[in-house]
Amino acid sequence: MTQPAHEDQAIWPPVDPISAGLRGRCPRCGEGRLFSSFLTVAPRCGSCRLDYSFADAGDGPAVFVILIIGFIVVGLALWMEVTLNPPLWVHFLLWIPLTVALSLTALRLIKGVLITLQYRNKAAEGRLDRPQ
Repeated sequence: MTQPAHEDQAIWPPVDPISAGLRGRCPRCGEGRLFSSFLTVAPRCGSCRLDYSFADAGDGPAVFVILIIGFIVVGLALWMEVTLNPPLWVHFLLWIPLTVALSLTALRLIKGVLITLQYRNKAAEGRLDRPQ
């Protein structure tokens, strides 16, 4: 059985997708950069020349960031309110910068991991097979 023309047929040693994604590295070789800027995916790997046009994390990273960081920040803010009862300006001073910093950091990490997992699992857009 032949493989589709778009499938990657290069032979590379296996790369751990979680490690490569967290480091922002190529999902195939683990060496080249995955991002050309903070959140922009590069057009291709600088080492193995893998075309990153398959990479579409969609809204997945944002959803995970909202759920994870929201849980952490809201939990800490509620704990602080109940135990210390600070004025409202203290909440603004603490939680807004913390939320922004954690969200931006987590967004890059999660986007990298989702793209490398997408490559490893050969995830693609769903298609309907129609009888001819």
